[in-house]
Amino acid sequence: MAISALAPPTTHAITVLEGVSLINATLDRVVAGCSKELLTVQPGGGRPAQTLKEALSRVQPLLNRGIQMRTLYQHTARHTELTLHYLEQVGPEVEVRTLEEIIDRLIIVDREVAFIPARSDRQVALELRHPGLVEYLVGVFDQFWRLAVPINEEIPAYDPRTDGVTGVQRSIAKLLVEGHVDEAIARRLGMNVRTCRAHVAKLAAALGSGSRTQLGYLIAKSGLLEEHQ
Repeated sequence: MAISALAPPTTHAITVLEGVSLINATLDRVVAGCSKELLTVQPGGGRPAQTLKEALSRVQPLLNRGIQMRTLYQHTARHTELTLHYLEQVGPEVEVRTLEEIIDRLIIVDREVAFIPARSDRQVALELRHPGLVEYLVGVFDQFWRLAVPINEEIPAYDPRTDGVTGVQRSIAKLLVEGHVDEAIARRLGMNVRTCRAHVAKLAAALGSGSRTQLGYLIAKSGLLEEHQ
């Protein structure tokens, strides 16, 4: 039987990796073969010590080999001692920038293979080798990179119309108006729920709000979210 010219070729464009051991072993193997570029996105305020140890073991062999390495963290990672210690160990060869909000974890090796989580508990990941998919993810990374702040520079201060509201509180205000609960906001901004609620309380005090419902109304009325559009 003749094969239609429109039939897609059989490839291993997407491989499902189940279990932390298999995910880590595959990452170790692929990253070890990196020869040109390593791009990573690491969300959250800070990674556990064991995770940073694993990351260091992958990156150290790539140092002094002329490989371009860029990593995106969230702003909250600037205040975690373990992360700062990790960055000291890898040195300036790994260029780091931060943003308030970023996408979920992403690793791209030589613009040929990408890894993304496939489940919230990080027990399943996808290994992507389709050129179109990988190119798309590189574009996403580059867009975030252009917006991010180098780790050795101060985060630009916002200048909202309402006195006493910080940049992170402005981001929380935006998510509150969109209807997100505290847990979701904390996850999006890479902080714990207690810290998030403390910011909400300060935001409420700055706007003179007596309730969560009133807070949303006052945020909209203040014009706070019209800044920097």
